[in-house]
Amino acid sequence: MRTVFEDRADAGRQLGDALRKKALHDPVVFALPRGGVPVAAEVARALKAPLDLVLVRKIGAPGQPELAVAAVCDGAEPTLAIDDETLSACGASMAYVNREAPQHLAEIERRRHVYLKDRPPTDVEGKTVVLVDDGIATGTSVRAALESLRRRRPGRLVLAVPVAPPEEAARLREEVDDLVCLSTPVLFGAVGNHYRSFGQTSDEEVIELLEQSHAAR
Repeated sequence: MRTVFEDRADAGRQLGDALRKKALHDPVVFALPRGGVPVAAEVARALKAPLDLVLVRKIGAPGQPELAVAAVCDGAEPTLAIDDETLSACGASMAYVNREAPQHLAEIERRRHVYLKDRPPTDVEGKTVVLVDDGIATGTSVRAALESLRRRRPGRLVLAVPVAPPEEAARLREEVDDLVCLSTPVLFGAVGNHYRSFGQTSDEEVIELLEQSHAAR
């Protein structure tokens, strides 16, 4: 029987309960916006931890923008994660990815200004970094985010998500120090299938949740 969450906040509270039992040392919570932010805000509240963002943009296949062939993540040196299988299947090339990447990096910078008001990145060296999203489908964006965070030399890297396909969860478990995933249904479908309410998260909601978390700290 598959787990169904009421909404992202409910999923975040359940994740927070699971993570609190691990007694993580000096945690910092990072969300993948926009959908990961309501989940991560509840996790940060449960752990009494700072909340920050890691900004990633999917690069869609030619003519199929929702089908990710790669993902690019911000940072001093932008991180690029490639889905080689999908890239090959849709007939795209690395040249296509390299042409598309700059416009996505520009959008990342726009979002950084809007969401974070140009606040400097949180120092995570030696700390426990907890990366949170509202669910994982292909894992391309998460891989880019993990690599970007790994470059910042955390003491421990934890991935926490409400739901993911079992095969993807198994692959990602090899890339982190710990994986907390509340549900790994065999019949996965889409992330939204595992929520009763799964509306789009707005920029305004992201900003409000970040400001609330910052004020609480």
